Amino acid sequence: MKRIFLLIATNMAILLVASIVMSILGVNTSTMGGLLVFAAIFGFGGAFISLAISKWMAKKTMGCEVITTPRDNTERWLVDTVARQAEQAGIKMPEVAIYQSQEFNAFATGPSKNNSLVAVSSGLLYGMNHDEIEAVLAHEISHVANGDMVTLTLIQGVVNTFVIFAARVVAGIINNFVASNDEEGEGLGMFAYMGVVFVLDMLFGILASMIVAYFSRIREFRADEGGAKLAGKEKMIAALDRLRQGPETGAMPAQMSALGINGKKSMSELLMSHPPLEKRIAALRAR
Repeated sequence: MKRIFLLIATNMAILLVASIVMSILGVNTSTMGGLLVFAAIFGFGGAFISLAISKWMAKKTMGCEVITTPRDNTERWLVDTVARQAEQAGIKMPEVAIYQSQEFNAFATGPSKNNSLVAVSSGLLYGMNHDEIEAVLAHEISHVANGDMVTLTLIQGVVNTFVIFAARVVAGIINNFVASNDEEGEGLGMFAYMGVVFVLDMLFGILASMIVAYFSRIREFRADEGGAKLAGKEKMIAALDRLRQGPETGAMPAQMSALGINGKKSMSELLMSHPPLEKRIAALRAR
């Protein structure tokens, strides 16, 4: 319930901010230019607000416990390893956190390279050896150093804008066609028009998800390569192989799963945010 509440509250905040911006700018959605501005405000606005609050959202959603003072040798080693890798990658020290989950997973998030969070599951921290964990951390540090959070936000903003704009343009064309064939020329009517927009949003949204997933898979390959450079190729391969043998993923909610090193499986690879682990291992071995 807490995760659902946070997601709803975030979306309501995005709608409120976007509506205020539209009101200030005096956007007229009855013109193509106004509609495009409307789509861009909601498309990019939602993406960038999500990025801005990504660390806070991740901590609340996953119940992350940020390590301020290490309580034992394991936590001290974890913080020291992240610090060393961050220095190697040329970024500021991220916040380091642990969240309670039996699955082997970790993620990195944050609005910029120098304002980030790296979190590992308790299952990964106490179920993998130091070499494997070091490689996982190197993978996440590479995500931060590559600016993947910002890049994916820009891509998400573009596809969001496309979905919002295209759905309303096509719905308008359908409405005009119906009106031209209607003796009274009234078109679809408000509720029918909104129904068409909703259906088109869903259909275009599936296409948009495939585009975002494609770029997400590319960034995973790049982060694996970065992890191999920071921790060593064999360690990175061993870590991915260990992830393949670990507990089934699924503890992360949908909005967080794309951030994890170990993504959720899907009926089609086109919708997967992560390449299959077998392909990632093969790509590293081929380097």
